[in-house]
Amino acid sequence: MKIRKHLSSSGLYALVRKGFDKFEDYRAVNAKISLSDALMSGFAMFSLKDSSLLEFDDRREKDGNLKRIFNLEHIPSDTQMRSILDKVEPESFRPVYKDVFREVQRGKVLEKMIFMGGYLTSLDGSGYFSSKSIHCNSCLERVNAETGEITYSHQMLGAAIVHPERAEVIPLMPEPIIKQDGETKNDSERNAAKRFLSKLREDHPHLPFIIIEDGLSSNAPHIRELKKHNMHFILGVKEGDHAFLFNYVRQAAQKGQVSTVEFREGNILHRFRFINEAPLNASNQDLLVNFVEYWEISDGKTQHFCWVTDFTVSEWNVYKIMRGGRARWKIENETFNTLKNQDYHFEHNFGHGKLHLSVVFAMLMMLAFLVDQIQQLVCQLFQAVLQKKGSRKRLWEHMRNLFYSLKLDCMEDIWRALLYGYEITDLVIFDST
Repeated sequence: MKIRKHLSSSGLYALVRKGFDKFEDYRAVNAKISLSDALMSGFAMFSLKDSSLLEFDDRREKDGNLKRIFNLEHIPSDTQMRSILDKVEPESFRPVYKDVFREVQRGKVLEKMIFMGGYLTSLDGSGYFSSKSIHCNSCLERVNAETGEITYSHQMLGAAIVHPERAEVIPLMPEPIIKQDGETKNDSERNAAKRFLSKLREDHPHLPFIIIEDGLSSNAPHIRELKKHNMHFILGVKEGDHAFLFNYVRQAAQKGQVSTVEFREGNILHRFRFINEAPLNASNQDLLVNFVEYWEISDGKTQHFCWVTDFTVSEWNVYKIMRGGRARWKIENETFNTLKNQDYHFEHNFGHGKLHLSVVFAMLMMLAFLVDQIQQLVCQLFQAVLQKKGSRKRLWEHMRNLFYSLKLDCMEDIWRALLYGYEITDLVIFDST
């Protein structure tokens, strides 16, 4: 099986570790456990899909594989890890995400994700922590109007490069949706998106991004922000939120100014209606967008979607625009649902802390998910093992069993053992008597 050195599990683990080594350690120079060891231990926990810090802590006595595979000198206890990581600034992770992304670019992996000359990037918010008692100064607060009870939460704006024809995604560094320093008001997904787009363009000044989002994003300030950062967009739009735009399209249709396309693909009837340079709403008639309406009719069932985009729409590209717009769901299905249901334990509280711990754990989890997705994209060995096991959950279970029972030098040894089989030729029993 072909293994690409720099894009293998071992290569990417080494790259992540190198990035953690550059973090500024805020503690005394004689601290027994280095910050990079604590960070790498957290990354290892999410890479191994342990369900809790306690489960990870139970493995520390059998730490040989942890030290060898994840290049650890000292492994912190659960209490130590929480204490050390709580003070780490979440923004410190940005160079590590950039380093991994740069390796993906260098390895020509990104070329697999090209769509309409760019990279479809799906954005969506999701919560990962909620409590009525545990909280910090950064927590969002929701007050029950009847009881006055406060629910505290953390959310993130997730983002991933997606492709309509690929199950894999390339997650980007998420943007926390938390109270900002010095703020008393709740943060919002819209504010987080504004911060995210600015940082994304700063990180990747020349990449042609195509931002795809749901109907909440098809507002004038957000579209102007996308244009400001020179990003294409395909945004969902709903009639209930854009009565002016839909009325404009209806009137244009009556005048014969709207184009229509219809064709069959097997038992599916695709029907399109589109118009270019339509005003977004009554208050922003100078902001012109291109409008696409689509019906998918199959076996007597009809699905209906609408988008606004800055791509000039024609009969030659309207189908692709539709495919790009519908790929937005991959941020939910292939990203958040995978993190929630495929043993990443996205909504489990690994630790909240007083400062940044909850966000730091979310960053480490997404970083481990990024490495896994790269493996699924490029590593033939990993792909073969995943296909053999049939599901990620089954693969992770078998991976952990080997990791904690056999002496191994690298993660690739686990994949080979699971793919080709293995045997134990000798058994040594330690007897203290």
